[in-house]
Amino acid sequence: MNRQSIFFTISVSFIISLILVVISFLIIMVGNQKKLEHHLFEKYQPLTKMLFRKKSRYNDFNFKKNLENFNYDLFLNKSDIDSITYNPQTSVIAQRRFRDSINRVLQLNDRQFFYMNRKGKTYLIEDKNEFTENNSIYIILIFAIILLTLIMSFLITLRKLMPLKILKDKVSSLGDENFDFECCDTTRKDEVSLLALEFKNSAKKLKELKEARNIFIRNIMHELKTPITKGKFLSELEKNEDNNEKLKEVFNRLESLINEFASIEELISSSKNIEKRVFFLNDIIDNAKDILMLDENNVIEKHDNIKVEVNFKLFSIAIKNLIDNAIKYSLDNKVLIRTEDNSIIFENTGSKLEYDLEKYYEPFFANKEKSDNSFGLGLYIVYNILKANNYKLEYKFENNKNIFICKKEEK
Repeated sequence: MNRQSIFFTISVSFIISLILVVISFLIIMVGNQKKLEHHLFEKYQPLTKMLFRKKSRYNDFNFKKNLENFNYDLFLNKSDIDSITYNPQTSVIAQRRFRDSINRVLQLNDRQFFYMNRKGKTYLIEDKNEFTENNSIYIILIFAIILLTLIMSFLITLRKLMPLKILKDKVSSLGDENFDFECCDTTRKDEVSLLALEFKNSAKKLKELKEARNIFIRNIMHELKTPITKGKFLSELEKNEDNNEKLKEVFNRLESLINEFASIEELISSSKNIEKRVFFLNDIIDNAKDILMLDENNVIEKHDNIKVEVNFKLFSIAIKNLIDNAIKYSLDNKVLIRTEDNSIIFENTGSKLEYDLEKYYEPFFANKEKSDNSFGLGLYIVYNILKANNYKLEYKFENNKNIFICKKEEK
């Protein structure tokens, strides 16, 4: 493990804390045991002195009677003594060894005894005054709680920091254009989780930026094909004023397309708000038809000249793509443009869309309906432009007609 790692530092800190807790536990347990022994042997010191002063065996019965005055009970029968001292349930709570004697304090169930073995003579006296509570169990319980809390804190800390380790591995793969940060999905609000979410959002933006660059290049290849083909054709014709004008028109078209692509790239790769102003729909549709270089017979206009608050350049591109798609996939190479309230509607006669509309919003989406020279970018660009201009696209199929509706979104 890397010694500079946060995980290594936390692990070492946990181990040191664990060792200190165990050492503290042992010190307190030993201190508590010594304190208990001191208390008990101080208590039984007068009884010890009495046993030391006792001279002969015939005094045992008198000695027993004297002890009863102090609420002590002397065991005289050896079998009774053995039944207590050798009982597996009997516990030794205190013990001291001297040169010629061993003193112990025993407990059995709720009874407490003082045991002395001196020069081969064994005494066992039951103390009926009190039962000494051993608080070691409480110390063990407290330290068990502390230990459990320490371990839980360590595990929770590691769990909280685990996304940081995963994030480090993911960030190191960004250079290989690996934008998969789904591992960073979380609803937690701690700093590490929020950092992971920010990296995920950054990776998503980088992915969208890369996608936008690809779209920009592929759309150039697709859209420039028509004017270049016309330009090549005109260059082979006889040079006259009419052909020269058409050739200039082609170059103007190329210039217009380049500006269009720049606008598309800026829209998709940038998150800033676009500038919008109020324009007449006629002007936008005319500009879209100019970009397409269409025959007037392809477009049937039955729309009102409504006012729309949009970005003129970008909205013209969206309208251009909707007109182009409608004509391309129609049975009669015609599109009808009409309005209904503030919605702009495009109709064509053709087959119903094979998939849901949302599927066509995916960049480079292709299916058998598309022509060979299509890159599947039309509705993707339309979707992004309409969204930036606070519009949405709806689709329905009625009476063998595809109907696309550009509807203003409610603020």
